[in-house]
Amino acid sequence: MRIKKLIALTLTAALMTVTIGCSKAETGSNTGGGKETKSNLIGVAMPTQSLQRWNQDGANMKSELEGKGYNVDLQYANNDVNTQVQQIENMITKGCNVLVIASIDGSALTDVLSKAADNKIKVIAYDRLIMQSENVDYYATFDNFKVGVNQGQYIEEKLDLKNGKGPFNIELFAGAPDDNNATFFFEGAMSILKPYIDSGKLVVPSGQTKFTEVATQSWDSAKAQARMDNIITANYASDKKLDAILSSNDSVAIGVVASLQNAGYGSADKPYPILTGQDCDKPNVLAMINKQQSMSVFKDTRTLAKKVVEMVNALIDGKEAEVNDTKTYNNGAKVVPSYLCDPVNVTVDNYKEALIDSGYYKEADLK
Repeated sequence: MRIKKLIALTLTAALMTVTIGCSKAETGSNTGGGKETKSNLIGVAMPTQSLQRWNQDGANMKSELEGKGYNVDLQYANNDVNTQVQQIENMITKGCNVLVIASIDGSALTDVLSKAADNKIKVIAYDRLIMQSENVDYYATFDNFKVGVNQGQYIEEKLDLKNGKGPFNIELFAGAPDDNNATFFFEGAMSILKPYIDSGKLVVPSGQTKFTEVATQSWDSAKAQARMDNIITANYASDKKLDAILSSNDSVAIGVVASLQNAGYGSADKPYPILTGQDCDKPNVLAMINKQQSMSVFKDTRTLAKKVVEMVNALIDGKEAEVNDTKTYNNGAKVVPSYLCDPVNVTVDNYKEALIDSGYYKEADLK
């Protein structure tokens, strides 16, 4: 009897060991604060690799998430809406628990986000607000209206408009009409510049002042260059001075710089106008160093990536994510709770401190 009891106890202990072992194998844990491996797949959908900033955004997001122990499915859609929809559908099929989406067309994801909601997948809109969908849980971005305000205030200060100087000639370049952020950038800038346009202190010789007239499809440098070529030919052929150009971002600004170069700007008799930008792309930082571009609004994607990872952690833990804006960003279906990071102006005077000393670029990157 004793032998039978001993055998029974031994078998029971062995079974308990196997059960515990199976449980651990099935559940698992990673290095990210105890997240379970079966529920740590995060989908990150980026619009394109053709712009430097989205490459950096994607790389920063992947690095930050993997550093917390998550598996990451990072996809770029080459600015093709259908491709992005298919990529998100695949992420849903794979069982992603959170989707981080920088949309190409903020109004084209309604159906696929309904599928995400059906699968209880949380959605964070990344730096571009996803429109016309109830199924956007959070929005993480920079204060986009403030970006435009910064650009407008820079022009205001450099032309000394507050002290009544003028009139000055200015041209306006906005971003992609299907990118909701482009409207915020433009409206922020125009909140500063429009009163001066109305009073005659700023004059727009092309007459193009509405967003629909100055928008740049896909933020495309070549399209910006072509439009600037036409503006110069039609309005500045007789040596009329061009004092300032509002450009909402760097890819647009670099197209404007190319047009100005071709038109002979850059001499003592024909200096470059004040030119704004955004993102601090490498070619644009070099343009600032070469006095072709005046400033760029810096949105440190490392800051944004870290904030989004905090949001992901909260959602995986079943908690609400931290936000600092619950009123501004209405996507047409709901006001999306948002976290806004602060942008910073960068010029030739502070680019080393802001970009190199902070580790964003190496000095060799800007040669």
